[in-house]
Amino acid sequence: MAGSPTARRRRLAIELKKLREDNKLTCNQVGQALDWSGSKVNRLETGSGRVQPSDVDALCRFYDTTDELREFLKSLAKESKVRGWWQAHGAGVPQWFSVYIGLEQDASSLRQYQCEFVPGLVQTSDYAAELHRVSNQLTATDLDRAVNVRMERQAMLTRDGAPDLWCIVHESVLHHVVGNRALMRRQLNRMLEVGELKNVTLQVLPFDAGTYPATGAFTILGFPEQEDPDVVYRDGLTDAIYLETPGDVSQYTRAFDNLRAVASSPPRSAALIKHVLEEHSR
Repeated sequence: MAGSPTARRRRLAIELKKLREDNKLTCNQVGQALDWSGSKVNRLETGSGRVQPSDVDALCRFYDTTDELREFLKSLAKESKVRGWWQAHGAGVPQWFSVYIGLEQDASSLRQYQCEFVPGLVQTSDYAAELHRVSNQLTATDLDRAVNVRMERQAMLTRDGAPDLWCIVHESVLHHVVGNRALMRRQLNRMLEVGELKNVTLQVLPFDAGTYPATGAFTILGFPEQEDPDVVYRDGLTDAIYLETPGDVSQYTRAFDNLRAVASSPPRSAALIKHVLEEHSR
């Protein structure tokens, strides 16, 4: 079963939509049969609202599912209401980013491209604090909470069943001084440490890599269950975009494959990081 409330809600939505499509019905047809609106059925299938176990029970009985499947989907509905650990940090975690953390917690693979800053799962607490201090209007307490959440997220890289993380970072990120040079030295050393983990691959896209098909940072999240399709995540200052259609995911997957093909190998990337680290030490 999916590990986080967000992932459970997503899995439930996928299963409910599949049941309707297998029965060759529209949302409006299901809604009319159950004396609901078609928009309610759509909300249940997109996970955009709270799902009551009683609604899931009614849908399963209408679709004539097995008792086993009905109870499984009802349990997903119940457990999707549980608050994730990150939601206790209040304003330190914006709602639009809370969705991402929930998906990240259940991912089996993460493929990331960053062209401005060090990826969050590789950041030191000082580096993360500098970014939050500049980009968010947070109180001192909420800033600490935001940094703590980022540090807690990193624990997933060393847990049992840790996801595979593949990061591609543009070389400009290494030269971009966030805070001061002492902070950057600690940050680059942290990148080298994380890059040595067996489930982490770290590549640097050098300045002389030429052209490549990418127009900004993105993450592709993969999941252990075959029924859960990959998700592409892109964020901004105040919101985020989640792409799940096969066409969109395929384009980003090809872009990532092209990026890792032109990026420096992990050993050469580590050597480049060490070279820039020496520059920051002068």
